[in-house]
Amino acid sequence: MADGTGRPAAPYFADVAGGPAAAHWIAAPDGVRLRAVHWPGPSPRGTVLILTGRTEYAEKYGRVAADLAARGLGCATIDWRGQGLSERAHDDALRGHVASFSEYQLDLDALIAHARALSLPEPYHMLAHSMGGCIGLRALMRGAPFARACFTAPMWGVLMRPTLRVAAWGLSSASRLVGLSHLPSPGRSATLEDAAEAAEANMLTRDAESFAWVRRQVEAHPELGLAAPSLHWVHEALRETRALARLPSPDTPCLTLLGDEEWVVDSARVHDRMRRWPGADFEIVEGGRHELLIEDAATRGARLDRIAAHFG
Repeated sequence: MADGTGRPAAPYFADVAGGPAAAHWIAAPDGVRLRAVHWPGPSPRGTVLILTGRTEYAEKYGRVAADLAARGLGCATIDWRGQGLSERAHDDALRGHVASFSEYQLDLDALIAHARALSLPEPYHMLAHSMGGCIGLRALMRGAPFARACFTAPMWGVLMRPTLRVAAWGLSSASRLVGLSHLPSPGRSATLEDAAEAAEANMLTRDAESFAWVRRQVEAHPELGLAAPSLHWVHEALRETRALARLPSPDTPCLTLLGDEEWVVDSARVHDRMRRWPGADFEIVEGGRHELLIEDAATRGARLDRIAAHFG
């Protein structure tokens, strides 16, 4: 059913998200159905497009959006194809899969077009986390219309031991040749239960309440969940991050936050990129883990103060 925008309304689980939002079904240029969500905010001076990480979904950013609204910024996001409530890309709905990372650019184009169709206030700023940082960097390099960008723990490289990286390249490449690239990546969680246990063991955040809040979201609405990526996804991630590393930095004003206890993305790649991004601000967050914005209210607030100031 369409709402006042004339676009089909999509579900949004406000019961677990920390506040209401408007959600719509939209289509990527290649026809894939995507869920777009926006949090208008009172008289925003611009709109932050949130580019989420692998396995993530709009509800996870409900608190962040509310905090940014209090700082005068509206927010919008999209569930990337293959995750959240957007169209899944694999017969096994729990397997993270994409044919090519270039498809994520189609999703981002659809979000930007949706924001403009709804007349969400400009300028548009980018807040990109983890895999969203990979997608966002590529978008800036191709001239996407963002005034400013902020990255948190961006996936500009996948953290692996050198020997494991060689093995990952070999296995993911070989799987494509023999028609097995749809299989899950070895050593990754194949079920939601496995994924939850792995996340808890890996300590993505220092705040137990925030971590439990995210866990409750998927427990209440398991259709939001995602488990292991496919071998093909791993291959595409390695290929895209390698390609990006060889390119010069864009001229978009940039702030990057990286925890000194980061274990998911390759911190060395982040340091290398920031050395090559003239005028960019780079903050190492003491005691910070991968989920820099999924923390207690005071810690999250301090980081969002910095981000909002960067957006102006």
